[in-house]
Amino acid sequence: MPVAANGGAGSFRLAAMSPVILWLTLGLWVLPVVFLASAAFWSSPLWLPGLILLAIYGWVWLGFRPTRFVVHRDMLEVIWPLKRREIRRDRIAAVRLVNPRELRNEAGWCLRMGAGGLWGGFGWLWTQRRGLIHMYVSRTDGLIWIECAGGRPWLLTPEQPEAFLRALSG
Repeated sequence: MPVAANGGAGSFRLAAMSPVILWLTLGLWVLPVVFLASAAFWSSPLWLPGLILLAIYGWVWLGFRPTRFVVHRDMLEVIWPLKRREIRRDRIAAVRLVNPRELRNEAGWCLRMGAGGLWGGFGWLWTQRRGLIHMYVSRTDGLIWIECAGGRPWLLTPEQPEAFLRALSG
């Protein structure tokens, strides 16, 4: 199990993108490249949309896409480039690995609210049965469901989901 330098139980990066999310991300990156290239080579007016897309992509990378999940003795720390969020361990009621079918059974119909497609899905997931849940996923497998007492559940995709599950359950 990865060990945190600060004595925590483990530090886990956001999992690598699944193939479908990777292809979607690559497809989305084509847009600003095409817009800016057309503006540079053919005097197209698409330079502004190209720059706006680059700004949005930077905002998603810095503010929506977490880079690391650190399991400490007393909390789970979710780390983004521009912010951090702590979930106290005594507020975590249950943690489990779920597959897409189990997620559908647990949550029902879902609608993503936030950033989606570019490096994964980040923000909230509105669900038919559970309402809003925090969602920070980069894959369609290895999903970790964290049930929080008195709060919204979290859905994460850390690298090494089984080791993350053991670290957070221990």
